[in-house]
Amino acid sequence: MIRYTPEAEQQIDDLRIHYEKKERLEAARNLDLALEEAGERIIENPGAGLPAPRPYPRLKRPQLKRLGRAWIKAGRYCIAYSVTIPPVIVGVFYEQANIPRRF
Repeated sequence: MIRYTPEAEQQIDDLRIHYEKKERLEAARNLDLALEEAGERIIENPGAGLPAPRPYPRLKRPQLKRLGRAWIKAGRYCIAYSVTIPPVIVGVFYEQANIPRRF
């Protein structure tokens, strides 16, 4: 099982609350499945991540590489994680989110 930073936990909670308010229980279930898939893939091969999510290449930052950060896509989510041992999920974003405006 992979750990999450408090920031990632807050992002996940916010997504779940959003889905519950909109009565999108399947979306909440798909979020859980994506997180489970991501955790398994990250633990299996932490070095397989990308320097930025494919839809958002502008997020590639040299300082993230120094910090040992990588991205993977699981389900409809872009997931940032540390490549430390053990790896830790540090961010979770819906693929359609306007991520560049968040930075």
